[in-house]
Amino acid sequence: MIGKYKIITLCGSTKFKDDFLKVQKQLTLEGNIVISVGFFEHSDSEFENTITPEIKIMFDDMHKRKIDMSDEIYVINKNGYIGESTKGEIEYALETEKVVNYLEHSNA
Repeated sequence: MIGKYKIITLCGSTKFKDDFLKVQKQLTLEGNIVISVGFFEHSDSEFENTITPEIKIMFDDMHKRKIDMSDEIYVINKNGYIGESTKGEIEYALETEKVVNYLEHSNA
């Protein structure tokens, strides 16, 4: 926390750009500091050919550093979807004792 504000990092597939923006607004209005992805590589078609494997590794590492700065993560798991990168972020958050919340709760 910084002051009275909880820090929350959004995680999930960047193909859910609209959901990221909606949740970011909602959590901010609730009085949280929200850290999101810096790049919607699955939604921004103008950059689809510029994401090299090295850049993808950098993005994944940067997102873990965002988790380091956070009190918790909020997983955008629309329709229950959680990809491999997001699974790794959830595991990392749990290993570093962060709270993990989800957009959609599963019945599993």
